[in-house]
Amino acid sequence: MKTSQLMLSTLREIPADAVIASHQLMLRAGLTRKLGNGLYSYMPLGLRSLRKVENIIREELDKAGLLEMKPTVVVPGELWKESGRWNTMGVEMLRAKNRGGQDIVISPTAEEAFTALVRDTLTSYKQYPVILYQINTKYRDEIRPRYGVMRGREFIMMDAYSFDIDQKSLDESYEKCAAAYRRIFKRMGLSTISVKADTGAMGGSGSEEFMVESEVGDDTLILCPKCDYAANVEKATCKSDVALDKDGNPQKATDLPYEEIDTPNVKTIDDLASFLKTTPQAFIKTLIYKVSNCGIELPGQKGEDKFVAVCIRGDLDVNEAKLCAILKASDVELACDEDVTRITDAPVGFAGPVKLTKAPVIADESISTMHDAVTGGLKKDVHFIHVEPGRDFTPFMSADVRTVKPGDKCPDCGAEFYTKKGNELGHIFKLGDKYTKSMNVTYLDENGKQQTPIMGCYGIGVDRTLASIIEEHHDENGIVWTMTTAPYQVAIVPVKYDGVMKESSDKLYDELTKAGIEVLLDDRNERPGVKFKDMDLIGIPVRIVVGEKNLPNVEVKMRNQTEANLVPLEEASSKVVQIVQEELAKLNA
Repeated sequence: MKTSQLMLSTLREIPADAVIASHQLMLRAGLTRKLGNGLYSYMPLGLRSLRKVENIIREELDKAGLLEMKPTVVVPGELWKESGRWNTMGVEMLRAKNRGGQDIVISPTAEEAFTALVRDTLTSYKQYPVILYQINTKYRDEIRPRYGVMRGREFIMMDAYSFDIDQKSLDESYEKCAAAYRRIFKRMGLSTISVKADTGAMGGSGSEEFMVESEVGDDTLILCPKCDYAANVEKATCKSDVALDKDGNPQKATDLPYEEIDTPNVKTIDDLASFLKTTPQAFIKTLIYKVSNCGIELPGQKGEDKFVAVCIRGDLDVNEAKLCAILKASDVELACDEDVTRITDAPVGFAGPVKLTKAPVIADESISTMHDAVTGGLKKDVHFIHVEPGRDFTPFMSADVRTVKPGDKCPDCGAEFYTKKGNELGHIFKLGDKYTKSMNVTYLDENGKQQTPIMGCYGIGVDRTLASIIEEHHDENGIVWTMTTAPYQVAIVPVKYDGVMKESSDKLYDELTKAGIEVLLDDRNERPGVKFKDMDLIGIPVRIVVGEKNLPNVEVKMRNQTEANLVPLEEASSKVVQIVQEELAKLNA
């Protein structure tokens, strides 16, 4: 390809709304252009790299035995009603009606579509197991799209779904996909961190995310410095610790009955610790949560709006993703002041589990080692002291709803955790029969009896993966593409596309093209400095500079190196072919 034939448009200035490197560089290098909020179009250069990412994914999944298919992007709403997610998916799902008044969904994910297709196609145990995948467009109506294609509204996903007849087969499908993921990201030159993760609205268990480190990552990773424990903060657990008193000793049980004390204008844990001359670990913090689409029965709760009181040690925070998971809910949020007052009969700041009757109490596991505690007194300016969990209140449920933080101890080896910010590239998890059961998918087993298959789900954000390659591989001058993902492998830059420089450039172009190398020849009538800056910005891995002063030698420079080498023109093609092949071999090994 010659630049005169290419729709090439680079920017010198950083766009005002671009914050992270990948967003800035994709716009500046002309890879993408913004059409609307959260909507980005791929220009010719960007599309070439996007297709390479897709092809690497496709090659590795095909090699692992997965079968590609293409469901529609517009899905009948009836399928989502069958699965139960029509009302639980939330406002991110774009719903519409067609001219016949039928509900339709602009697909944010494809569990329903694949499950329906398998239901209508596979009838016998002999046809299982099967793993199906697509690379297709999705839409989620993100409330705050940001960072370019890293979190856009329209995006491309690879999503795969395994259908198995038993847990052993599902485990094998899961491991097969996990191994393919590691190959995919290695071939792209990405350094990924594999972490335990929450399955969110998709449901299921056995979840693993493939993350890349990022200063502006949406996820917080909890990592152990000694063993291989790694988890998303939404899923992370830690070693249990014992609640301590103000002297640093384990709290001791008391025989004293709980009693009221006046705490005028004292609402926060820190204020209470100062007022009572103790530590936050002496307090049971009680938070009232509103629960949406709760999947378990909550005592005393009727109607659509349900509420729970979550109790946790005063120095800890509630992990809302964990709370969602144990309640099998689509969402939880702190109750508004009006609801808190109605449920506790007290202003905000004085909630407590003792004598609370209008919401079931969920106690974090940290409560189990607490004694002689302080809680809200369900009255303005009143707290209870000498509270004994189990004696003075009995929770409806005890569970781990604690947010793990740096300094907490690894449950596997006891070392202290540290954190990193990261972005999710891929997510795999075991769905079980969540969709096959609700959508009535069956097959006949070897005895002729109807059985329900179980599923696994596997996704990779294609746009986000492309952006993450740029996040990991760039410098102050622009993108530094890996050889497997670059729009072109080699750029030929004549100082002036005229005379002997033109003849030499055309010769190299023809030789490299015949050798199967992807070449971009910069034949523009531009100053050499402009050409060099553009090629650095675009990030093509190998640059050949053809200058009259150096001929019969040409300058060969790797984008990720500072020094260039002079190579005889007659040897340049074979030398560059060798460089490209060696780089590809390293990544594809």
